[in-house]
Amino acid sequence: MSFMNDSVLAGGRPTWAEVDLDALAWNFRAVRERVGPGVRVMGVVKADAYGHGAAECARRLEAEGADWFGVATPEEALALRRAGVSRPVLSFGGFWEGQAAACVAEGIVPVVYRLDMAEGLDAAARAAGVVADVHVKVDTGMGRLGVRYDEAAEFAEALRQFRHIRLDGLMTHFAAADEPRRDCFTTEQLGRFREAVAAFKARGFSPTYEHMANSAATFAHPETRGNLVRPGGVLYGLWRDVLPPLAAAPELRPVMSLRTHVTLLKQVHAGETLGYGCTYEAAREMTVATVPAGYADGYVRALSNRGRVIVKGEYAPVVGRVSMDLTLVDVTGIEGVRVGERVTMLGADGPLPLPAEDLARTAGTLSYEITCGVSSRVPRYHVQGA
Repeated sequence: MSFMNDSVLAGGRPTWAEVDLDALAWNFRAVRERVGPGVRVMGVVKADAYGHGAAECARRLEAEGADWFGVATPEEALALRRAGVSRPVLSFGGFWEGQAAACVAEGIVPVVYRLDMAEGLDAAARAAGVVADVHVKVDTGMGRLGVRYDEAAEFAEALRQFRHIRLDGLMTHFAAADEPRRDCFTTEQLGRFREAVAAFKARGFSPTYEHMANSAATFAHPETRGNLVRPGGVLYGLWRDVLPPLAAAPELRPVMSLRTHVTLLKQVHAGETLGYGCTYEAAREMTVATVPAGYADGYVRALSNRGRVIVKGEYAPVVGRVSMDLTLVDVTGIEGVRVGERVTMLGADGPLPLPAEDLARTAGTLSYEITCGVSSRVPRYHVQGA
C-alpha cells in the first residue's frame, strides 16, 4: 500500500481525505463473492461515490469487473463518460426536460417512471436513428419515484406505443431491507414487484434485468437479488448501520480517512471556557489543540463536545462547539504532541479505528451522510498498491 506522505500537502491547508482504492476493490469482490456468478453487480457511485470521488472509484470498479454503474442524475453519468468510464450507466432519477438527446448520444440509460419521459426519450432516439434502452421503476412501497405497482399493467400497455425505446430493465427499491422487524414489508414489496414484472411480460416485454437489491437486501435478502444487485454503501466499507445483524457478516474495509494537523497548542486553565456559546468549561489545567477542519469540511457540528479524534495513537475528545473551519481537541496527557502533529478525524490510525458509523451514531445520523458531507474543499488523495 502506498499511502500519501504528509509532505504532499506542503504549501496548502493540511486537511485532506485519503481514499483507499484497494479497500474499495476488496469490498467489491466481497459483494461479487456473496451474490455468486449468476448475478451482475452495479457499482453505485452517485453523490460523487458517497463522497469518495466518482471518477476514480468508477475507474477502479470497472477494472475489477463492475457490470453497471448507478448514478442519481444525467449530470453524474456524463461526468463518468468524460472520465473514460465505458460500462453501462443507469440514471436513477431519470432525466429532465432537454436532456433526452444527451442520454441517447452518451449511451446513458435513464430510469423512466412517467409516460412523458418515455415519449421524450422515444423522440430523441427516433431523431438519432437508434433504439434507446430504459429501465422502468415500479413503486412497491417506498413512495418516492416509480410507477405505482397497482398501475403497472396500465403503464406497460401505454409503453407499447413507443418504438424507439427498449425496456432493458424493471426495478424497485426497498424501504426497510435493513430492518428485520420490517421483513414482512420487504416480502410484500417483493411480491408486488413480481406481479408488476408479470404484467409487463404479459404485454410482450422481455426485460434483460430485474433488480431490487440495495446494499442491505444484497446481503440480508438473497431472494431479492434478481439478476442484478445495486450495492452502494457497502462498497465504501459502510455497513454497520445499514445492514441488519447477519450470521455471516461481510468482511469489509473502510475506504475513506479524514486527516488534518495540529495548527496550535495552548494551555487552558480551570474555569475557562472554550468555543462558541462557552459550552465547555475546563475542570482542570488542559492542553488544547486547534485543528484546521470544521463543519464546512464535513466534520458535523453535532460532534461538538461529543466527538473524538486520534492523536499519536490515542483517542482525544472534541471540546467546545465545532466551528465552520476549526475544531478544538483535548490532548491533555498525550505525550509529545506538537504543532504539525497528524490528527485522524475519520478512518483509522494504526490499530485504532474511528469508523464513519461511530461518528454517525454520535451525531444522530447515518454513515452515508458523514462521507457524503466531506466537502469539496477537502482534497481527495486516491491511493492504491504500487
